[in-house]
Order: sequence, then C-alpha cells, then structure tokens
Amino acid sequence: MVVEHLALWTRDLERLRDFYTRWFGATANAVYESRRRQGFRSHFLTFPGGGSRLEIMAVPDLDDALYGERVGFAHVAVAIGPREAVDALCAQMRDAGVPVRSAPRETGDGYYEAVLEDPDGNLLEIMATPG
Repeated sequence: MVVEHLALWTRDLERLRDFYTRWFGATANAVYESRRRQGFRSHFLTFPGGGSRLEIMAVPDLDDALYGERVGFAHVAVAIGPREAVDALCAQMRDAGVPVRSAPRETGDGYYEAVLEDPDGNLLEIMATPG
C-alpha cells in the first residue's frame, strides 16, 4: 500500500501552487476545473524524487471554520536532505517572510526538523531525510 496523495483546501490556488513550486521544486499539472461542481479547481503537485503527491483544491464557498486545530491532519512533512539543507531552507524561507513556528531542532523522537506555515497557515514540517 502507498499513500498516493494528500489534499489541502485553499482560497487562492495559484498562490499555494507558487509556494510549493518555489520552495520545494514541485511540478504542478494543468489546472483541473470540474464540470460537475461549479467553481471547483485543483492542481496535483509532484515533488522531485517522487513519492506522494499533494493536491491543492479551491471552491468559491470555502468555509473558514475548517481552519485551526481540529480532528484531522495536523501537518505535511517533507524530507529534504541532510540537516544542513533544513537549516538553509528554513533560513531562506524565514528571510522571505514565511512564518516559522519552530526553528530547526532535534525532536524528542529523533527527527531534525523545522515547522513553518504555508500561505494558508497549514503547518509544514521540513525535515532531514531519516537514516
């Protein structure tokens, strides 16, 4: 079994697409526009090296009540290479104004990670590749 993709709702599809393509080298497919659901648009983002994809989706009537801590997914984690890569990318993103929730550190369970926010406030964990 493989996790094929995860999905995130957004109000600004292009802004979120640009964030993940800029910072993580993701490639976006052409925008999909549903013929069945008025206003539904999405992109699938594929990251270098393969693995699970990220689907970003937008509809005009998206409800803000779904944001914040709640039952469900808490964050997306992306393994980007050695510890030095985590330090460098976190610094670049911070300098560009991306909110940093937790600077690079070793966690109690042995991961080396930093936690940032994407443009919609979703938590994004950038981590050293295990092993």
